[in-house]
Amino acid sequence: MGEIILETRKLTKIYNLERENEFEALHGIDFKVEAGEFICVMGPSGSGKTTFINNISTVDFPTKGKVFIDGVEIHTMSANEMGRFRSRNLGFVFQEFNLLDTHTMYENIAMPLALAKTKKEEIGRRVEEMARQMSIEGILRKYPGECSGGQRQRGAICRALIMKPKIIIADEPTGNLDRANSNEFLAIIGRLNREQGVTVIMVTHDPLIASYSSRLVYIKDGLIERNMERGRMSQKEYFDKITEINASESRGFLQ
Repeated sequence: MGEIILETRKLTKIYNLERENEFEALHGIDFKVEAGEFICVMGPSGSGKTTFINNISTVDFPTKGKVFIDGVEIHTMSANEMGRFRSRNLGFVFQEFNLLDTHTMYENIAMPLALAKTKKEEIGRRVEEMARQMSIEGILRKYPGECSGGQRQRGAICRALIMKPKIIIADEPTGNLDRANSNEFLAIIGRLNREQGVTVIMVTHDPLIASYSSRLVYIKDGLIERNMERGRMSQKEYFDKITEINASESRGFLQ
């Protein structure tokens, strides 16, 4: 086994704790991610996959259990320590892009660096470099509303990567994109994973998108029900296996 970059131990999330409508969304999940993996998280609606991704990425806090990122137990840190740790180690890409409409694309991409009090000259250099990599140099002075969906997504990727994080967390990142832009996004993320060793953990409902990953984690009823490595399978073989898993789960739901 390679270097473990993320690990959960008995990860449990309970909503409305000690109330009549108490609900346990995650049930003691043990989970490990090696540095450089590309993991897709799937599962039916309400299965706990978004709760899971939020709790392993500091967006939310588990009720019980522990989360380690790069060997650090993240929930023992103060709010300020966690903020600094998050900005240096995690990059987030969301379905809604979460770009600020009142800021230019340049300002949106530069924001993590500005919050980290990076020198202005260094910010400019890194934003221009990242924009060149993503082929969006020509839209840096535009506002998000003046850009296409694909351009906004590229801007969101730039913002997620500007601090050179070790892990990219992506929650349904292609949900608002057409197939051409989805494929382009996957090509970019795949290249970062292969060439720069960035670890990717991505939630998706699309078996085709999941077929780009190196491992599938299928969550159902707050537990990891399946954990499938791509291994030596071709992308088509892997896609067929993922489709089969989804189909069998759907059949079980309908029975």
